[in-house]
Amino acid sequence: MKPKLVLVEGLPGSGKTTTAQVVHEILTEMNLKSQLFLEGDLEHPADYDGVACFTKSEFDELLSTHEKYRDLLSKHVNIQGNNYFLEYRKMKNKFGSTFPDELLDTVAKTDVYELPLDQHRKIIAERWEKFAANVMNGSDTYIFDCCFIQNPVTMGMIKYGTRRQDVISYVTELATIVERLNPLLIYVKQSDPDYSFRKAVEERPKEWSEGFIEYYTSQGYGKKQGCTGLEGTLQVLKARSGLEEEIVNSIKMATEIVDNSSYDKNEYKQILMGIVSQHFTNL
Repeated sequence: MKPKLVLVEGLPGSGKTTTAQVVHEILTEMNLKSQLFLEGDLEHPADYDGVACFTKSEFDELLSTHEKYRDLLSKHVNIQGNNYFLEYRKMKNKFGSTFPDELLDTVAKTDVYELPLDQHRKIIAERWEKFAANVMNGSDTYIFDCCFIQNPVTMGMIKYGTRRQDVISYVTELATIVERLNPLLIYVKQSDPDYSFRKAVEERPKEWSEGFIEYYTSQGYGKKQGCTGLEGTLQVLKARSGLEEEIVNSIKMATEIVDNSSYDKNEYKQILMGIVSQHFTNL
């Protein structure tokens, strides 16, 4: 069976997004149907981005506190079991000022990625389980950028500073869920991760780098280690790299490690073509 799922992972600035886009391009050129979902995609079928989660009592309290927006919130909540999901980023995009920043800030506090780790992990695992079941009998290949390893590592290590084994078991759980999809993991590496991250800091908006550094140094692992500023962030990234290497070596999944140090897209595409051809034609 050809892979129905391609997972692209790597450190920030390594070229994950470019890799995912090129893999999608190659599959299209091979006349194979694929769907590409990059980081931050509000339509992601296996992840939650810009989605808040409430219990019934928490949602009822939200409605009573923001009575003016009761109808708007009630019409857009998605109830699954004991969870009340609100796609607040979509709502903000759709309704603009009708969904004010004050309400946005309140709702965002219960984002799926702000929940306690155990609760978050359970919700994400259920989401991946539903995705795997839905696409099992389809013909499309799904390409995911960074939600398989990066997100569990970010939550477990960066945000909460939890034990390495807990983070590894989180990713292992997701790997077990998607095993039926014959997944392919492409892990993108750089020969000089410090340089690639510094390059990303220079090229991306200042708000991105400031937010990234704050996130990596003010909580979890970074805070415990006393890391500060850009140099402290690089320390955390080095530790993250070690953890991700351990994860990649421990999960049972077809895996290809690619070097994107040259930043030569044509040369890189040839490397990826060889990988994709091997996994999609030698069946």
